[in-house]
Amino acid sequence: MMRRDVFERFIHHALDVYDPLLANLQARHLAVVDPKRSSLAPLLSQYRTRKSYLLSGPALHIFVVSLRCHHTCNYCQVSRQQTSATAFDVDGDSARLAVDRLFEWPSRELTIEFQGGEPLLNFGQVRAITERIVARNAFENRALRFVLASTLHDLTDAQLAFLQEHRFKLSTSLDGPEWLHNANRPRPERDSYRRTVEGMARGRKALGDDAVSALTTLTKRSLEAPEVIIDEYRKLGLHSISLRPLSPYGFAAKTRERNGYGTAAFLAFYGRALEHLIAVNRSGYGMDETFASLLLSQLLGPFGHGYVDLRSPTGAGFGAVIYDYDGLVYPSDEARMLAAMGDASFSLGHVGQPVSEWLASPAMERLMAAGVAESLPTCSDCAYVPMCGADPIEHYARQGDTIGHRPTSDFCRRQMGTFDLLLQRYETASTADRRVLEGWAFGAGTTHSAEDELDAAA
Repeated sequence: MMRRDVFERFIHHALDVYDPLLANLQARHLAVVDPKRSSLAPLLSQYRTRKSYLLSGPALHIFVVSLRCHHTCNYCQVSRQQTSATAFDVDGDSARLAVDRLFEWPSRELTIEFQGGEPLLNFGQVRAITERIVARNAFENRALRFVLASTLHDLTDAQLAFLQEHRFKLSTSLDGPEWLHNANRPRPERDSYRRTVEGMARGRKALGDDAVSALTTLTKRSLEAPEVIIDEYRKLGLHSISLRPLSPYGFAAKTRERNGYGTAAFLAFYGRALEHLIAVNRSGYGMDETFASLLLSQLLGPFGHGYVDLRSPTGAGFGAVIYDYDGLVYPSDEARMLAAMGDASFSLGHVGQPVSEWLASPAMERLMAAGVAESLPTCSDCAYVPMCGADPIEHYARQGDTIGHRPTSDFCRRQMGTFDLLLQRYETASTADRRVLEGWAFGAGTTHSAEDELDAAA
């Protein structure tokens, strides 16, 4: 027991350096006098390494150039618009100001991702923004990486030539075999799968096999066919798959009763998928699941990955920034989706304002107050908190509160369930299976890069 007056001296750094009480506190790891000589020094070094992504600010910058889209996906996370609705395209002034704001951030490595809607429907602005960034970077000297998130339908030779010139990566959605993809992602002509696969083939031919990645969004129908979905990716020569559950935003929220499912159903699907993926790898074909790779890297390795949904402090605003078509700015794609649903409380401001004003916005204050998992109720006592994230916008969308009630949180149940599943599988694995899982964790035998996880987070 420490007397109140002694405690006051302790917290105000007024204890004598030779006070036996201070030595006792150091032995109990309650105080550190010299970090370099403390027994906590190795732990502090590991913690700094794992959180090193905080030092440079947001590295992922998403430009929404249009809300127009060919598709009518009933799980769509955004408020898509008809292909003729050009009022939902970004204008030149907003695009120019967004590029100015981009270079106000300190990160020396910038990933610029173009999203929609369908960004190919406003490719003129994709071209103009890219050229403006490249010209500005002649003086800024940042490391640039460009990504186009697209259906890849109707790619022209001129567009491919431009994408090749600037070494773009392409990210698309492929929900599985033709019957499933067409059901999940309908077009009037019922040719969504064919167009997607043809676009992927053209993109890989022009940009290289490793320049095109795909992810799947899982509907209730998808949960019946994990093996079929994985085999489709293998058939198309893909070496990575992202098994992404439904979100609580946009049209997905409106169709949740028809397409939705509980966490237990998702984890049952994920367990089957994991077993099939391990079997595929044992057969000699390397393929990982991106989320499993991220979690395993945290369980087995010392380094942070930068995946925005698993950051603490939260990745929203600290790891990613979204420049919407109308000039408004958001700390995450999820915040933009909430705004499209009528709740713009997480808007940081407008591209006409300096970044300093965004950082001082009420939205950032809310995110910072609820964005450190280590300080949140229940999370602070969780064994997985060093490897997990806070994700206040997800909790706000699902539970109406940025902190939320963790014991009933779908986010927490899914994260803990997946961690448990991977740990149990690793503990009981044969030597060959462990080698597969360790390869996922440390990037051996796969063709995707760490930045691909950032794209998937957006």
